[in-house]
Amino acid sequence: MSSILLVTASPRGATSLSTRAARTVADALARRTPGARIVHRDLAAAPLPHIDQDFAVAVKTPAEKLNAAQADLLAVSDAATDELLAADAVVIATGMINFSIASTLKSWFDHVARAHRTFRYTADGPQGLAGGKKVYVVIASSGTYTDGGPAAAMDHARPYLRSMLGFFGITDIEFVDIEGVGLGIEPDAVILERALGKLGAADLAAA
Repeated sequence: MSSILLVTASPRGATSLSTRAARTVADALARRTPGARIVHRDLAAAPLPHIDQDFAVAVKTPAEKLNAAQADLLAVSDAATDELLAADAVVIATGMINFSIASTLKSWFDHVARAHRTFRYTADGPQGLAGGKKVYVVIASSGTYTDGGPAAAMDHARPYLRSMLGFFGITDIEFVDIEGVGLGIEPDAVILERALGKLGAADLAAA
C-alpha cells in the first residue's frame, strides 16, 4: 500500500492556506494511486518536543541503557522517522515565519535527522538514506520571495528545506509558493489557485 506523508505546521490550523493547499496535493496524490493512505503529522496540534539533553544522549545510547525519559523521547523520534521512511511521497506545509519555517517544523527535522536511518557518514562524505520519493513543499507568505522578488534575500526557508531534504537523499522537490496573501491586493483564493496551477503534475493542478 502506498503511503503519503502529510506534514503541516501552520499555527493557523484549518484556516491556513498552506495547510489547505497541502491537503489538496495529498488528496490528489491519493486519488492517483488506488489504495494509497495519507498519514497526517499535524505539528501545530501535536508539536514534537524540542531536542534536549535527554534526546542528545538517547540517540547515542544502546536501548538497554536508556532511562524511561530517554526511551520515551526516542520512541517519539522513531515514530516520526518511520513515517518519513515509509512514505512514497511527502507533502510539507508551513507558513513563512520570520523569514524561515515554523519552529515546529524545525523540530520535526531535528527528530527525523537520524544517523544510520535517514543519513550516514561514509569515507566519501554524508549519504542520504531516505531518497526515492518526491516531496512537495507548500510555503505561504505575505511577502514575495521567489522569482527575484524584493524579499528574496531574506528567504531562509527554501534553502534550509532543500539542504535538509537533500541531506536525507531527497532531491525530487517541488515548491508550491503561495505569496502575497493577506495584503488585499487580490483575493487569497485566486493566489491559492494560481499556486496550485503551477504544479508540474497536471492532475494535481486540476485538483
